[in-house]
Amino acid sequence: MTRVLSELLGAQEPLFQQSLRLLESLAGHPQVDIRLSTEIQQSTRLKLRELGLDGHDTTGPELYAALGHRLHTDEARFAALLMGDVATARDPSARIARVLQQKITNRSCFALKSVAAKKLLKANLPRKTMKLLGYRSADSMLKHESAASLFAAAWLIESVQWTKRIFTAYGKLQVNEFETRDIAIEHPSSKRWQELAETVVAAKKHHVLSFKELGSVVLLPLPADQPPLATLTATVLTVHALNEIRAAGTFLKLHQLQPGFGSIVQKVVLGEPMLPSETLDEPVSWHSLHQYFARFSRTVRTDIFEPVVAAEELAWNSVEHVLAQIDPALEFWKNTAHLGLVGVGQPVPLNLTDALLSHANQLGFNQRVVQYFKQSLRSELLLRYLSHDKLEQTVFGNLRAKLAPEMVGNYE
Repeated sequence: MTRVLSELLGAQEPLFQQSLRLLESLAGHPQVDIRLSTEIQQSTRLKLRELGLDGHDTTGPELYAALGHRLHTDEARFAALLMGDVATARDPSARIARVLQQKITNRSCFALKSVAAKKLLKANLPRKTMKLLGYRSADSMLKHESAASLFAAAWLIESVQWTKRIFTAYGKLQVNEFETRDIAIEHPSSKRWQELAETVVAAKKHHVLSFKELGSVVLLPLPADQPPLATLTATVLTVHALNEIRAAGTFLKLHQLQPGFGSIVQKVVLGEPMLPSETLDEPVSWHSLHQYFARFSRTVRTDIFEPVVAAEELAWNSVEHVLAQIDPALEFWKNTAHLGLVGVGQPVPLNLTDALLSHANQLGFNQRVVQYFKQSLRSELLLRYLSHDKLEQTVFGNLRAKLAPEMVGNYE
């Protein structure tokens, strides 16, 4: 059964099997790998039958095509539901922002203050952005536009040298320039931003931009020639961004008294924070730990983090569950993030995000996206092992000092 997980993950052998044996030993041999492999195969077969496919004799291209057909049906219904009485509107960004603000009420994060972000912009003026948005002065631009929206445009428009200057400036940030507040979901929609969409967004093919350090997601207007599956894709990517921002915020909070706070901000901006583990043979993703605390919040001791990080700040929203709250017909995708078809070389994921990105970008079968599926499966495997008390106590006992020893409570 470890072969199934190895094939799904495209794991490097024999290192992967050695890692599984270590996890099994530390957790008290609960056979998590066998149970998860069996569950994936059984659940995938059930999903194949829901798609009208043979649960035992479906090829990779057949599944890939069926998922694409399902997504286009879902998109038409979801977009109509989201737009409601303004179904003739061209850009769904405002409705996406509004419905997610309604469905995800816990959006607390630890992020840079707006005044500090605008100070950075003034010191490192994004001149191309200012010109494209039609402003003659920096003061006027900073007065009328939010910092997050300007950062979103600047990351797409400005030079590599500009981004390097901003990143260097992050290294000098101080804790007192950050605050706890709700994550912002912004959607600039003026004529200037619409014009930007027709040029920059259409060329760069990015319109959902998230900034963990700013605690903001920006939905830039879509160009007139919208890509397929635009509404579902934007909604899914925004929920992913909310989770990443919240996880980054708790990581920063736990390290706010450590020296060199600015370098920690840079680390968060660069990618997913990884924590070294003396117990396991590889670093542990902070996002996976954040998910663990969210899933098992009833059993996790609050004094591990409080009063620095409150229990509610450790929330994590399943993308598929959020979408099913908006449109119950999307229940099909619930609990599919770590499912995939094996025995076809590179796996064919039933992961909603991978399927959307593949079909929205009209990728062929051999170019299909699999990264979100692999991340989900790795997290699911680790979280199931950590749910066993023996491994949980060992791992978190060793990681406690890495999180912020001067702030985090004792783990017993």
